Parts: sequence; structure tokens; C-alpha cells
Amino acid sequence: MTTVRESKYRPIRDYALIGDAHTAALVSSDGSIDWLCWPRFDSPAVFCRLLDKGKGGHFRVGPASSHAASSRAYVEGTNVLATVFSTDAGQFRMTDLMPVERLNRSHEGEDIASHYRVLRLLEGLSGEAEVEVNFRPTFDYARSEATFHTYEGGVVARNGREALALACPSSLHDDPSGGVTARFKVAAGQRVWVALTYFADADALNHSALQINADLELEQTLEYWREWSETCTYEGPYEQLVRRSALVLKLLTYEPTGALVAAPTTSLPEELGGVRNWDYRFTWLRDSSLILYALQLLGYHEEATDFFGWLDGLCIPCGNELQIMYRIDGGSHLPERTLEHLEGYRGSGPVRVGNGAFGQKQLDIYGEVIDAAYLYHERMRRPVRPELWDALRYMADQTVARWREPDHGIWEVRGGTRHFLYSKLLSWVALDRVVRMASPGGLPGDIDVWTRTREEVRSAILEEGFDEKTGAFTQAFGETALDACALVIPQVGFLPPTDPRVVSTVRAIQERLTSHGLVYRYLSDDGLPGGEATFALCSFWLVDCLAEAGRVDEARELFEKVAGYANDLGLLAEEIDPVSGELLGNYPQGFTHLGLIRSALHIAKAEALGPEERAENPAERASRMEGAGQVPEAPLDQG
Repeated sequence: MTTVRESKYRPIRDYALIGDAHTAALVSSDGSIDWLCWPRFDSPAVFCRLLDKGKGGHFRVGPASSHAASSRAYVEGTNVLATVFSTDAGQFRMTDLMPVERLNRSHEGEDIASHYRVLRLLEGLSGEAEVEVNFRPTFDYARSEATFHTYEGGVVARNGREALALACPSSLHDDPSGGVTARFKVAAGQRVWVALTYFADADALNHSALQINADLELEQTLEYWREWSETCTYEGPYEQLVRRSALVLKLLTYEPTGALVAAPTTSLPEELGGVRNWDYRFTWLRDSSLILYALQLLGYHEEATDFFGWLDGLCIPCGNELQIMYRIDGGSHLPERTLEHLEGYRGSGPVRVGNGAFGQKQLDIYGEVIDAAYLYHERMRRPVRPELWDALRYMADQTVARWREPDHGIWEVRGGTRHFLYSKLLSWVALDRVVRMASPGGLPGDIDVWTRTREEVRSAILEEGFDEKTGAFTQAFGETALDACALVIPQVGFLPPTDPRVVSTVRAIQERLTSHGLVYRYLSDDGLPGGEATFALCSFWLVDCLAEAGRVDEARELFEKVAGYANDLGLLAEEIDPVSGELLGNYPQGFTHLGLIRSALHIAKAEALGPEERAENPAERASRMEGAGQVPEAPLDQG
């Protein structure tokens, strides 16, 4: 049970996530929506109290009493949230959802939903509890004031052409904070709806537009999520955590185009009071490819089909320079700005919108995309579409031409380019997978060149990436600093987990790059002031290495430790403070949840295989199976 109505900023872990495959909202345990961008993930926020307790608006429905407690859970197999509030006078349940409807997809990025809505159903369970509604929208990240107009059954808040219509069972009155408020009672057995609808064009707001069949929308939304959940094929260790993580990843999908966002938030700090606050409401090719890889392992292939369709729209082979990230509509311009008027979460400014890293060179993205496409076509057993093959072939050719170049690396350091190990490793992956795809089906391409370059990359990694004195693969060629990215080496099939260089690298990372068992990305200078917490994905990478090496008990122990930092709903952020256990960084984070899924699968696989099979890397296992007349499987995982 959680005590509600705290006056300070709420811990990040206090928030639940609801969404409609267009955008998402963060809902606190006391029933307050403190973050919501409408109509899209990357739209300006209409509620942003998450980033400024005073200036940012919110939409709260919850107990009027300050002496109340709450417990909550998602309705099984869905992203519909149910919170039970208990007061001295009575108890009621609030069901929160953003209605989902099946849509015709637009690869031009046009948002074509018929409506955008938050529905909140109140059901009296015992006694008679008093409910309070607080509605204070702050359009455009709290840079624009709302004007309120009452109508029969609610109030409309307007800002220019935008409008929010709140339907409430009780009269709303002005609130000293600049919003409106209402109070009413819910008795045992009573059902009451509170509905908030967004209109991009206030001229479309009329009587018929305000008519809502909330019960039908609830039924349809529950059906949508349950049907999606039933597609999951995973049965094994930590099944509920895996299924919840899959549902989180689905919430990060933008339905009109098939693009995926890295997280639904911006500027949640990696260090309290620090400046490492970034906007993650965009589509990173890396993050999206990794998310799709994880979902495909669970039986979800439609999302990959949608994403590769979105990728077609970028027209990469047409000569367009491939960026590391894009807007969810495929737009390529993401200028980074600071919102000086917002103080940031718990005073951690600056608040940023846009992301200046969009212009960085990160050569690993070719390998990420090609590997996801490789798994997709291996699992689906279907021909590669010519348009997609043109894009993949272009990426392979770019890898051949550019793999020797320094870049900014996976972590988007802002301290200059270097020869990062991970970028070289994923260059090897790009060429390895494209050769595997092209050879059996006779797809056009410079297979001999790809094969020869793949071996050149491999030799460079083995000769320049491993530091004998450190006894580990290091962050960059010719350097001694460690980076958790080296944990990916056995996962992509580059070396087996029992290779002495891999074993010593894992040991070095455990000894020098962890705190309380959790793994940092790196501890070297990256050109930014301050530090950060441990990176949850990197801790899951260590789980993968332990499982693949046959150290299953250690893998389970670490997995349960990392997963144990999730909140009561199973949600995890980007980072974890190893001392306080506080969740930090943008939330919930796709990287983290895909890592959880993969680690659970690695543990399940390690438990199912014998010690001899565990010690093989994917390439060795495929060779052995081919020799026995069996069809080799695709590698379980990638970096």
C-alpha cells in the first residue's frame, strides 16, 4: 500500500504508464496524470508537472481525503490500469485507460485517430468515499495559458486551436492554482465516468463530438490488449515480467507509422541535479531494432513488418544520409532546445526538447538494423522485399566503406569521435548477417567484398580491441578504459562465452565497472560534467554473459536483483542508483525492458541446454547442427 498526496516530487517509480499507440501518460499512485503530450509522443506536453511541480499542469482524480492509501495493478494482459483507493469513509476502484482503436496506417506520418481520450472509471467498493477532481492543463510545456468555458456536464479548456474537453459528474469550480476542481461522492456499487478528450482543432468540438460510449471503449480496449498479449509465445522463467515488458514495448509504438520511441518522456535526469537530461521521444534505429528483435523472440512479427515499412519511407538507398534517429513521422530535423522556464524534475535542469545527437555518426546502427531484419526473415521464412534489400545492401556497402572511421559510439558521447569497440563489433555483425541473408537466396550484392571485409573487421577487433595489460576488450581501440558494451561480444556470436578473452573481460567489468552488483556503462570521461547511475541494460548484458557461460545460478541471482528494482507494476527506468535503488533517467525505458526479455530468454535457454551446448557460440552451434543434418537456428540475441 502506498500513502498518497505527498507534497514533494514523486519518485519516478511512483508512476504507471497508460497509452493508445499514439502517445502515453504517466499516472501517479494518487491518481494524478503529471505527464501527457497530445496528440503524439513528441507533441508539446499539456500536463508537465513531472518537470516542474509549480508551473506544470496535471489532471488528478482521486480521494479527497489526505488520509488515504492506494494499491494498483494492470488488468491482466492489458495496459489498462486499476487502482484501489482506501479511505476512512469508503473504498473505490479507478480504472484508467487511453482507448485504442485499430487504424489504417499512414507512412507519411499523418495521425488519423478519430479521437484522443483518457477515460477514468470510478466504481464504489464499500462505504461512500469522497472523490476530488483537479484539472489544470498547461499547454505547450506550460508556456501557454488555458481559458475555460463551462458546458452542461463539464468544461472546455482552450489554447489557440487546441482544446481539452473534460466531462465530469459534478460541477467544476475555479481553483486558486489556475485550474478547475470538483468534489463528489462514490458509494458502494456506484459507477461514474470522468472523461478527458483532446481536440487538435477546437472548431471540431460540438455536441456530437462530446458524446462518449465509455463502456464500449473500455471493452474494445481490453479486447485489443488481451488479443495482443495472447500472441506471446514465451513460457518459461519470469514469464509475468517478460509479458509485462512486452506490453511496455508495445506502448512505445506509434501506430500510424510503425515507428517506436525510446521512451515516452524527456529530461528525466540520469543524476539528480545533473545536466544529463535528454529527450527520448524519438525513433533511434538502434533502439527500435533491438526492441523489434526482443519482440520477435516472443512471437511478435507484425511490429517488425510495420517498422521496416517505416524504414522504406526514409528512402535510404536514394542517397539520403542515414541518421541515428528520426521523428516518429520520419522527419530528420530534431534541433535541441532548452525550456528555461521549467526547473526540471527535482530541480534537475535543463529541460530539453529535441535531441542534438541526431547529427552524430554512429556506425553500429547498420549492424543493429540488419540483424533485426535477419532474424525477421529467418523466423518468418519469407523472401526479402526488394525495397528492404536495397536498404540493407546500402547499409552493408556503407559498412564496408566506413567501418575504419571513428564515430561517437552507442552512448552518444559529446567529447569527440573515437574508434569505439562496439561500433566495430556491430560492423562485423552487419556484414556477417548480410552475407547469411544473401548467400542462400542469391540476393544481389558484393558478397565477396562483404565476406572479405567481415574478416578484416574481425582481425582488427582481436588485434586492437583487446588490451593485454588490462586483460579485457576495452571501450575503444588502443585505450584501456572499460565499457560494458564488451559484454555483447559473445551474444552476437563473435566469440564463445568460454573464450579466455571473454572470461577475463567479464571478470574485469565485474571488478571495475560495477557497484552493488549493478553495471555502469563506463566510467571514463565523456565530455560532460557530472556522472550517472548504473545502466539497467548493461546489468542485463552481464546476466546474458553469465547464463551463456553456464553460470546459471549467478545469472538468476543478478536477474532477480535488477528486476527487483522495478516498481509495483513491473516498470523500469533507464538507470538505477546502486546505493538508494532509485530509478533514474527516462521512463519507462525500451532499452531496459528489451534487456529484461532477452535475459529471461537466455536463462531459459541455458537451463534447457547441457553444459557442452551452453559453451558454444551461435556460429559453432550452427556448424554442429548442420553437420548433424539439422537446420541451424538464428542467433538468439544481439547487442
